[in-house]
Amino acid sequence: MFYYLLKYVILGPLLRLVFRPRIEGLEHIPETGPAIVAGNHLSFSDHFLMPAVLKRRITFLAKAEYFTGPGIRGRLTATFFRSAGQIPVDRSGKEAGQAAIREGLGVLSKGELLGIYPEGTRSHDGRLYKGKVGVAVMALKAQVPVIPCAMIGTFEAQPPGKVIPNIHPVAIRFGKPLDFSRYAGMENEKAILRAITDEIMYAILKLSEQEYVDQYAAVAKAEQAAAAKERKFPRLPLS
Repeated sequence: MFYYLLKYVILGPLLRLVFRPRIEGLEHIPETGPAIVAGNHLSFSDHFLMPAVLKRRITFLAKAEYFTGPGIRGRLTATFFRSAGQIPVDRSGKEAGQAAIREGLGVLSKGELLGIYPEGTRSHDGRLYKGKVGVAVMALKAQVPVIPCAMIGTFEAQPPGKVIPNIHPVAIRFGKPLDFSRYAGMENEKAILRAITDEIMYAILKLSEQEYVDQYAAVAKAEQAAAAKERKFPRLPLS
């Protein structure tokens, strides 16, 4: 109930009024049945804009930090995501990844839409990063199509760290569903999972026209943070 209240009464109309998103390829979203919508992730606002333009309900795998933040803001954020039916995902380790896959398969088994960001985290610089193979595992195990999606302009509208969004043109593009039924039963083959994931990321890349980086976003973020720390606190030469 809260999901539809947000979508049609509270947030949905406000987002459409403020951002006036241009929508392309909405016909590629199936009217019924399970499917994965895999998109790039540029901004916190992505969580709201995509559901606002879809006719069907979509459930996202959201990072666990959204449900455990401190203070009033943290509690409000957690309440929002829980009420909207989003699923917390612990991103710390292999077992956590398996738990996320189980949760995602549970959504698909109900015939619903599952939203996922294969990069695993928001892009810190607006570029598209290497995708994680969990999306491929779920596509094969659930035997569902994957619809690529590109969020365009949301990085400029609400870059990392910015609470109040800028007024900036936004577009949301959905591509043709990707069918991986030819790989049925091969969800344990690492090379196959990598190939499927790369195909999904390439489809997102064509829609988004971003610069692609063949590196995991989390690794790139860690390297950038380490470099910034080194510049701020340079190591003293050994005497």
